[in-house]
Amino acid sequence: MSLDIAYTRLHNQQISNHLFDKPADIVSWFGAIQAQDFAAAKWAIAQRATNQTDEDIEQAFNEGKILRTHIMRPTWHFVTPQDIRWLLALTSPKVQKCNGYYYRRSGLDKTIFEKSNKVIRNALAGDKQLTRNELDTQLKEAHIPTENLGLTFTIMQAELEGIIVSGPRRGKQFTYMLLDERVPKQKDLTQEEALAELTKRYFQSHGPAQIQDFSWWSGLNLTDAKKGVALIKPKLTKEEKGSKTYWFIENKIKKQSEQDGYLLPGFDEYFIAYKDRSDVLDKNYAKELNQGGGMVNGAVIINEHMVGGWKRKFSRKTVVITIRLFEKITDEQKKAIKSQAERFEKFLNIPAVIELQ
Repeated sequence: MSLDIAYTRLHNQQISNHLFDKPADIVSWFGAIQAQDFAAAKWAIAQRATNQTDEDIEQAFNEGKILRTHIMRPTWHFVTPQDIRWLLALTSPKVQKCNGYYYRRSGLDKTIFEKSNKVIRNALAGDKQLTRNELDTQLKEAHIPTENLGLTFTIMQAELEGIIVSGPRRGKQFTYMLLDERVPKQKDLTQEEALAELTKRYFQSHGPAQIQDFSWWSGLNLTDAKKGVALIKPKLTKEEKGSKTYWFIENKIKKQSEQDGYLLPGFDEYFIAYKDRSDVLDKNYAKELNQGGGMVNGAVIINEHMVGGWKRKFSRKTVVITIRLFEKITDEQKKAIKSQAERFEKFLNIPAVIELQ
């Protein structure tokens, strides 16, 4: 039987197969989950867990059971306290190098970072939790350039250096804490151990995938990505499909209903975690969503196929969920999609108005 790539990914990504009921267990299975859109990333976790609400995931975040920081690529990810240090050690040097151009454009250099890191450490010492604006005030008083993205890259650099990490939210505002005060020390991994572990996490949760997909997702170069595959080769299954080579860790596949449907958020790992998205993404549909380059902002999935887009809009004490289909689906499939919209309503604990177009 030929490998069904999209179907198997749906399973391994825990979308059609829930093995976990805690946010931290989901994040650990993946290694990291892209999270620059905080609200969307919480729904991404809930899609992969059993009976998790927005409040549950918010609580896990505020308690530090999952963390949000810049890691692997110049964007935010959810990670666990157990994984953050070895992930930073493995991937942050390449992100720092990638950011070098922007550091220079913002007037930042090694000398300034030494000063800004000291300011940040002093400001946060003693389990303090400060917002971005409060850190900005401290940095400006020390004459650190924070204009023209200076603040963004000063804070990101401190995250990548393992100095700061997310603290609990203060209302709707994000805070930062010192990593060493937020997260207990963990056993260090060697670079080879860390590379092998990240490779395993990727192919167990994202496979079947190509080596260039792993390279894109992790931020590692192709040489390191190939080395990672070589390190865990006995655990991997390899399959050729046309001119492409796919790798994955075999997991038992649960038979899926023909009416299974999902509402995946923007920047979901099902789409964003691959350099080659052709196995799951119809280019014409991506254009319909006005998201070039495969950046899907709200996808309606019937089984493994994208059949439309969706968005939510808050209106007073309700949320309006608008679902726009790009092709005809059966009445049973429409029921499955409506069921997912109702699940989103329960996730938010807000009455929903569902509009199916």
